[in-house]
Amino acid sequence: MIKHAHWKKRLAVALTGGLLMLNTVVALAAPVELTLEDSIAMALNSNPAIKMTDADRKSAELQINVAKGGHLPALTVAHSDNFFHSGADADTDYATTVSLGVNLYTGGKTESDISSAKIKLKVADSAVEQSKQKIKLDATNDYFTILQTKNSLKVSQEAVDQMEVHLKNVQAQYAVGTVAKSDVLRSEVELANNQQALIKAKNAYDLAVSNLNNVIGLPLDTDVIVKDELKHEKYASTLADSIQYALTHRPEALQADYSIDVAKEAVKSSKAGKLPTVSATAKTGWKDKDFPGADNNTWSIGLAATWTPFDSGVTNAKIKQSDSAVVKAIEQARQTKDTVQLDVRQAYLNMSEAEKRIDTTQVAVEKAEEDFKIAQVRYSAGVGTNTDVIDAQVALTTAKNNYIQAMYDFNTNKASLIKAMGVPVVEVKK
Repeated sequence: MIKHAHWKKRLAVALTGGLLMLNTVVALAAPVELTLEDSIAMALNSNPAIKMTDADRKSAELQINVAKGGHLPALTVAHSDNFFHSGADADTDYATTVSLGVNLYTGGKTESDISSAKIKLKVADSAVEQSKQKIKLDATNDYFTILQTKNSLKVSQEAVDQMEVHLKNVQAQYAVGTVAKSDVLRSEVELANNQQALIKAKNAYDLAVSNLNNVIGLPLDTDVIVKDELKHEKYASTLADSIQYALTHRPEALQADYSIDVAKEAVKSSKAGKLPTVSATAKTGWKDKDFPGADNNTWSIGLAATWTPFDSGVTNAKIKQSDSAVVKAIEQARQTKDTVQLDVRQAYLNMSEAEKRIDTTQVAVEKAEEDFKIAQVRYSAGVGTNTDVIDAQVALTTAKNNYIQAMYDFNTNKASLIKAMGVPVVEVKK
């Protein structure tokens, strides 16, 4: 009896634990509702590419301290233990030296190194921004792809529903002998085709959700509910204004100009090889035959100047190399800015083209809906054909998908334009 009660208690505990685990799984599987801003914020906070560029920026920031070290004093401590043996004689020698040195003049090399390091930090800053803009565009495109496939899925479901209703009407008329068997068969084939399209639409939607999850850092199988809709919000700026903005804000354009500045600083650094260097040193030391060598203290203070008036043309060659690097940087900057202008122009024109399609496809949807209704009525009245209804239904589905595609193209090309212009990313902390 006791064993029976104990068995019941263990069963109750197991069932309770199972229910708790089930509830946990259900809670974990709850859909995640996201706006476009939510998706962008999550992508910015989780994407590895941004973290890598942040690490590069930190390295560039520390390089400024490295360059500044050329102007700062350096303290060096040296100790040596020596054992001497000559014939039957052996001896030991312990020595400690402490020296303090500072470069007083380096011909401008240290100043150039510091300036170059500061410019490279600006390059790193723009690289971080560039990475953020790329991630924002990826998240935006994936979010709009979900909206597109979601609407296309709805259209495919409507097509299946419409053809099912039509098939029932055809079967009813065939049952009373008013239409031929071919009408039933053709309608069944069209329904099967629409069902195939629905399956593909569902798969495209699932893939779109997985792609967004991958960008924003969620498990790939997370069920996402997008809260926004495809909208048509006009873009106000002209093409000329957009290009001008890009040339002064796009990270790639800024980096190209910074590269010219870095190359010019390298020329200054190379020219420093023609100038003398001056340094100051202060030394003190101890040397003795007993460890740690604390007796026999000596000290000295001095200035040292070094100049190499002739180095077989090595410095001149380095200067010419640096000059060539400046020319290359200038040409690369021009090429980069041409590419920036082309990117802006392409995105702007693609956006404008899609915007024009929005109005025409919207009218086409209205006309197709009216045509489909008329075809249904005519067929029911016996004055229209089954082919008229099927063709009208196909035309309606095509018109709706064309409208969805136009809205998607407008929004994604607008996002590409914003990226091509280099509009800064405003982060929203979640």
